[in-house]
Amino acid sequence: MNRNLRNLRTFASAILSAGMCCNPMPGQGPVIMTIDTQNVVEYQADTGNVPQYATNPNVVPAAPIRNFTVATPLGDIVAVNGETAKGLYTSVVTSILASPTPDASEGGAIADSTAGSIRQQIFHILKSDGTAVGTIIAMGLNGDVAPGSPAAIHNGDWAIVGGTGAFLGVRGQMGRSVQTVAARAASTVEDPGNRRINGGGTLQWVFTLFPMSTPQIITTATGPAITHSADFTIVSAANPATAGEILSLFATGLGPTNPGVDPGQPFTANPLQVVNSPVKVLVNGESAEVLAAVGFAGASDGYQVNFQVPPGTAKGTATIQVSAAWIPGNTVSIPIQ
Repeated sequence: MNRNLRNLRTFASAILSAGMCCNPMPGQGPVIMTIDTQNVVEYQADTGNVPQYATNPNVVPAAPIRNFTVATPLGDIVAVNGETAKGLYTSVVTSILASPTPDASEGGAIADSTAGSIRQQIFHILKSDGTAVGTIIAMGLNGDVAPGSPAAIHNGDWAIVGGTGAFLGVRGQMGRSVQTVAARAASTVEDPGNRRINGGGTLQWVFTLFPMSTPQIITTATGPAITHSADFTIVSAANPATAGEILSLFATGLGPTNPGVDPGQPFTANPLQVVNSPVKVLVNGESAEVLAAVGFAGASDGYQVNFQVPPGTAKGTATIQVSAAWIPGNTVSIPIQ
């Protein structure tokens, strides 16, 4: 057997036998996430003539909003935490126009709270290459900001009620930041196929997430589970890493893989199970080049991430942190010679 392969299998077997790759680490939180959306148009159900829906290619302004109006916003996700992404933002909206001083001209509702609508928000997030990462779902009121929200939030009190894919089981709350361009209100007779041509709003959403699990670099009795890729010996004070070297770290909590396995089932070697969320490794806070991020064959929640230590990394102790689906994990330290 090849010596490097034997070292890798011996190292991985020790981790697996200790049960360190088989169960998700408990979630940490909160995690603050931002999602930027563009071309946001709210299609107001302002006509009962269904055959006219989505037929006019031009900009068609919505009729003045009255209470109990139903709308369907659509928008493009363009960035997550400032990094390029893709996806669909949509929602189910019912106007309630609640206020202690309601506007009679709009049919406003009397209430102690101020809220314009009830919204069920859906964010279907993709990587920049179009690979699905997962969905975050929230519901609540479009109005006053929830207590304890980040300072960047200026509107909305939505509870994050769950998610799918990399965001399975997520909880928390969210709101909307300052609008660069307000969402455009359009009639449902306007063709949404021309939404990007006709234009719409530019909105940022701010999430306070409590994930069910977070990425964790495994820690062994001798230190973090980070090895030299050349021979899979563990990085240690007696065997330090070097700037520019390719290392392998072993972690849990990186989420679903592609082509995928059934929940709870071990990853396969053939086909190789590639993590389908964006994976980032920070070395002393600097992004390292990630060469591969895969599920470790035989483990149900164990992953191998190959990365290159940035060439300019200073000698001494370096911090290493891995994130997946924009959710950061724990920080460990290794020696750099």
